[in-house]
Amino acid sequence: MAFACNKAQALRPRAAATRASRASRVHRAFATATAPNSSSGAGEKSTTGIVNVDVEDVLPLRTLRDKLTPKQSPFVIDNNGGVGFVDENDRVMLNALHYGSDVSAGATCINGMMVDDGNCAILPAWAIRSGARRTIYFDAKNVRAAIVTCGGLCPGLNDVVRSLVTTLEDYGVGLDPENERSAIHGIYYGFGGFYKGDRKPHARLNRAFVDGIQNRGGTILGTSRGGSDVVEIVKAIKELDVNMLFVVGGNGGNAGANAIDQECEKQGYDCSVVGIPKSIDNDILLIDRCFGFDTAVQEAVRAIAAAKVEASSARNGVGVVKLMGRQSGFISMAAATASGDVDLCLIPEVPFVLDGPTGALAHVEKHVKDKGHAVIVVAEGAGQDVLGADSETDASGNPILKDVGPFMRDAIKKHFKSIGSSADVKYIDPSYMIRACETVPTDKIYCMTLAQGAVHAAFAGYTGLTVGLVNGHYCYLPIKTVIQAANVVDIRGKQWNRLLMVTKQPAWGTLSDASPVASMMDFDDDISILG
Repeated sequence: MAFACNKAQALRPRAAATRASRASRVHRAFATATAPNSSSGAGEKSTTGIVNVDVEDVLPLRTLRDKLTPKQSPFVIDNNGGVGFVDENDRVMLNALHYGSDVSAGATCINGMMVDDGNCAILPAWAIRSGARRTIYFDAKNVRAAIVTCGGLCPGLNDVVRSLVTTLEDYGVGLDPENERSAIHGIYYGFGGFYKGDRKPHARLNRAFVDGIQNRGGTILGTSRGGSDVVEIVKAIKELDVNMLFVVGGNGGNAGANAIDQECEKQGYDCSVVGIPKSIDNDILLIDRCFGFDTAVQEAVRAIAAAKVEASSARNGVGVVKLMGRQSGFISMAAATASGDVDLCLIPEVPFVLDGPTGALAHVEKHVKDKGHAVIVVAEGAGQDVLGADSETDASGNPILKDVGPFMRDAIKKHFKSIGSSADVKYIDPSYMIRACETVPTDKIYCMTLAQGAVHAAFAGYTGLTVGLVNGHYCYLPIKTVIQAANVVDIRGKQWNRLLMVTKQPAWGTLSDASPVASMMDFDDDISILG
């Protein structure tokens, strides 16, 4: 079954019935999962007396368990630091909010997940919970792990690498320098570091090697875009005898990890491949946020504050700040909202009008007349339709964007000149500054928890997954699910609405498109979302 009709069409009776059935399954699963003495057939009774949720309503993960030998976790000796273990039947609910109406704020995708171009897919109700298991499937004495960081920089890469290494050592990996069967390899400069002729020799990672790296930006392993010759990578993995691979990357890096996992399966090679989602743009599907996002927003707010000072100190002053965000405007939206000083925020998700009484230039003009200055934030991917962007891409397949920042700066100057006035425009582009810095404390803790969850997943025998925070709980998600499309700002959602309340800018794109998304893919009829 192909993707259903687009959001401009009316809800089909079948889609409505699907939602009703889907909601019923969610509530039924939740009820049985929380009934300690239930004997319902919805699930098996565990040793704790809690009834398991319907396994058919859980995002499935591939495992290597049928080829491995189960054994007791080394953490059992102290009951995992006294806190116990995650049960194999623990679940995280994917849809914490149930919309009662298709016109509710944020109900762009009714109790489902946005896939692409206004199409939605109904997901299972649950994901497998992240955490340490009592039973593991790898012997640390025989684990050879590899860690690689891919794509653009992001705050927190070093934090993740450090916690991957320390958690692997906690399991006992690489502690004996005489045991070549157990080691942690650091792959330099992305996927190409596995096989390219000019590659830097792999690092032998341990606690001493990564000590203190969490206190600086960047990645100690280096990074690069592209270089995903999957067959060559798997060949190198086999030559290194690696049986755990940790890939820290964005949509491209996770797509590469998924391809590596599939190639390993095709070749019959047992290697647990685990992703840790990284994106400065915060554009990974399903998860609450990407690591480093809080740090990037904080740095962006500082740039906005500088623009405010510059603009308010000049006659007819206008400060223009360009922030990162190719397809997704989360950084611009969050920073503009947090700042409270922004009068106009342009993001890729909202095609804006430049000229005319409801255009961006008229809005800037009004603010300058009313208070003497204006502050504008623009995401790098905004206005590409206005600029006439071409279809060129970089090594990772990302579109090469036209520079909207200088375009807006020049357009504002031209506009004020056309009305017989002038504007003192200051243009600030902090771009790489917001991604190259040390993480804030909330991101440090987040990075550590994600890395720990990734190692726990590998030792539990899972593969082809990424770890993420969903509705405040850490869980495991199939990589092929989260790479279906980029996560984007929901312009009918409450976050964007809050921003509009701050800036008072025209609601381009929301009024004419206010009808809810109408099409739903029934998960049971089309499993393309799962690969």
